[in-house]
Amino acid sequence: MSPDIRHPHSRPTRTRREFVRDAFCGFGGLAFASMLQEEQARAASPDPLAAKAPHLPAKAKSVIFLFMAGGPSHLETFDPKPLLNQLDGQVRPKEFGEAKYQFVQRDARLLGSKRTFKKYGQAGIDVSDLFPETATCVDDLAIVRSCHGDMVVHSAAQYELFTGRTTPGFPSIGSWVLYGLGSESRSLPSYVVMPDPKGALEAGQPMYANGFLPAIYQPTMFRGGDRPVFNLDLPEGVRPEKRRKTLDLVRDLNRATLDPRDEEFSARINAYDLAFRMQTEAPEVLDLSAEPRETLDLYGIGREPTDDYGRRCLLARKLVEKGVRFVCVVSGGGPGNQQWDAHDDIEENHLRMAATTDRPVAALLKDLKRRGMLDETLVVWGGEFGRSPEAESGKGRDHHNLGFTMWLAGGGIKGGTVVGATDAIGLRAIEKPYHLRDVHTTILNQLGLDQHRLTYPHLGRDERLTFVEGKVIREIV
Repeated sequence: MSPDIRHPHSRPTRTRREFVRDAFCGFGGLAFASMLQEEQARAASPDPLAAKAPHLPAKAKSVIFLFMAGGPSHLETFDPKPLLNQLDGQVRPKEFGEAKYQFVQRDARLLGSKRTFKKYGQAGIDVSDLFPETATCVDDLAIVRSCHGDMVVHSAAQYELFTGRTTPGFPSIGSWVLYGLGSESRSLPSYVVMPDPKGALEAGQPMYANGFLPAIYQPTMFRGGDRPVFNLDLPEGVRPEKRRKTLDLVRDLNRATLDPRDEEFSARINAYDLAFRMQTEAPEVLDLSAEPRETLDLYGIGREPTDDYGRRCLLARKLVEKGVRFVCVVSGGGPGNQQWDAHDDIEENHLRMAATTDRPVAALLKDLKRRGMLDETLVVWGGEFGRSPEAESGKGRDHHNLGFTMWLAGGGIKGGTVVGATDAIGLRAIEKPYHLRDVHTTILNQLGLDQHRLTYPHLGRDERLTFVEGKVIREIV
């Protein structure tokens, strides 16, 4: 090889080692180009909701997120603190450091917990008497006691829990999962949110939304009660074939003038098609009357206070059984005390909220397991933050983002596990702290999605759910 006369200082490559060194960047570029082409091919599929292969070997096919809205207290549920009880009524010792709260005053006193904890399962894991039914499933749970987030107000913390950001306008984890994996069901929505019928939350519907992802990845919001979806029956005298022909005509007329860049219009066309397909399969899925009495009793359906949350948990199981990718079942809605938002009285609030959810949550885990579905269904439990060790209004607790508990089960998760710890009064995550973005990364990992490859171009930047970088919680997978 002759030197390049335009670059007099260049010289021929003389050894194999030099050749490999000089070509290294070229090989890397080829690999990068191949990965980019693969991602573009996934995004450019003729049907954006078609099922896609995961990036990595997957343990789970779907997710059920049991969202305890308002912030359940780790101190009353899965993280016992004997020292906190000993210091009840005293000012927080300075060695624990400072904490910023929304309502707790600087001279507030520590509040001990009245709950009792017992050890359950083969591993002897502490669970509060708020959850006697969930405690029987503890060998399937991976309890992360060292979660933390960035925000101490509901709306921003709820955005962070669902989207990884503290402001609205970003895609929820449900939309990201649907974008990455597509749907396995053609006659049901792929991403479903079942809000608490008592009312809306501070962050509103934007926390569940698709953000800047195409509108086809938006959630379908179900209603409470025994009719979660209205108008599933065809009008009297209208045969399915006639309705299909009408919709085909509307679709063809719409597509004749469709601008390919109009994602909202495309999503609307898809919604009409989905609505028709749901009329064939959804009625059977949404109808719980055909379920065995034993199953209804397991979930606490037909009696209070478990009827509503039990219905929605059973419906979540039926939806993922039919291929729905992501289901969020919300506990808590409306004004603060109707959520897990125990500012005034932690005892009254948590006893009431736990009574509505404990049996249905345990039933969901047991039902999935006996049907052989728990191995491929990832169940996640938690809220946007925990509660403060200090008292608010004498016997309540304020919002607390510095250390709290979430748990995961199924979908390749190592059950009977406790990871991380808060300090002796539950103020701060000090042992193996995991940010909410680490929880997101772990969920994606179990679904076979690589956080670095699950991206979408937006305003000149390849955006992703985990923002900067998340870690897989290796101790539980």
